[in-house]
Amino acid sequence: MQGEVGRPVSYEALEMALSLERFGRYLDWANGDRSRAIELYTLNTLISESLYTPLQMLEVALRNRIHVVMTEAVNESWFHEPGLLLGEWQPEQLAKAIQDIEADKKEPTPGRIVAALTFSFWTAMFGKDYETLWQTTLHKIGRKPDGKGLRRKDFSGPLAQIRSLRNRIAHHEPVIMWNLPKRYESMVEMTGWLSPAAAAWGQAHCRFLKVYPAEPIVLHQPPQQAKAILRGK
Repeated sequence: MQGEVGRPVSYEALEMALSLERFGRYLDWANGDRSRAIELYTLNTLISESLYTPLQMLEVALRNRIHVVMTEAVNESWFHEPGLLLGEWQPEQLAKAIQDIEADKKEPTPGRIVAALTFSFWTAMFGKDYETLWQTTLHKIGRKPDGKGLRRKDFSGPLAQIRSLRNRIAHHEPVIMWNLPKRYESMVEMTGWLSPAAAAWGQAHCRFLKVYPAEPIVLHQPPQQAKAILRGK
């Protein structure tokens, strides 16, 4: 195996760097073939890298559209309104975002708070507890290409899958066992509802379709692992 500058890299050294537990997953998928396991690990890394662009565009467009709509309906500091945040962890996430901003010796302005809030904070806005707010206000965040309005459920299910994908990529975990083309299409579609311009920019600069193999990714599946993957499709 050749390294980035053309020098040989030993499988043993790479396995040690990755940890046996992490690399073991790829060895299982490769049915014990170390060369194939390295190929799968490399592919997972390249695919994860390519998904950063659509993930970024969706997250930024989502939080900004929610903020714009809620600012128009309430005020720029809408997240401070008593009783508005209904998600179980949202008040704590808000407090932590403000704390982190202040720790950097900056004023916690609404814009900085919006940027500091986690993706899970924003996806929580599509939970069933927010159905009333969706009907009155949040439905204004976007529209489908045919001009039809959006339902809360148009976002809630897909966003749960995208959040899981985002978290696994952020923690350098395997993702190649999932239906990634479907998740990519979902990200592009939702971003397009929020901002066609953002979706177009993301597609123009995203490398996912070039990196993802044309042929199916074949993974050897031990019985227990196969069940776990089926649950995550």
